[in-house]
Amino acid sequence: MNKLYTGAVEAKGGRDGHVKSSDGIIDFELKKPKELGGQGGATNPEQLFAAAWGGCYLGALGSVAEREGVDTSEATVNVQVSFNEDGKEFALSADLDVHIPNISHDETQRLADMAHKVCPYSKATKGNIEVRVTAV
Repeated sequence: MNKLYTGAVEAKGGRDGHVKSSDGIIDFELKKPKELGGQGGATNPEQLFAAAWGGCYLGALGSVAEREGVDTSEATVNVQVSFNEDGKEFALSADLDVHIPNISHDETQRLADMAHKVCPYSKATKGNIEVRVTAV
């Protein structure tokens, strides 16, 4: 494998901590959400993961759609990453709701599924967490 880029972030303090990227662009506090007994008011790991996955997924969608002659420049994906309790353990799950204007629902679903197969974040989670990809 040929590394093309490596993003580096230092995290301190866990869910009530701080993250800072090596280039200083990311530099903010993390707070446990109120729903998990925290004070809220800052971002959290699930939001950060959803944001990163969404950006990567749309890149994959654009790539597969271009080969199909479909314009996805106005496409959106709403990524919801959930923190779940599973017995005595915790697990993530995700929902990706994909919208591509000006094409049919079935065509959107077909392209959304294709993108899910090639997106590096989707590949990383395959078989590890429940993921639902839905055309909307």
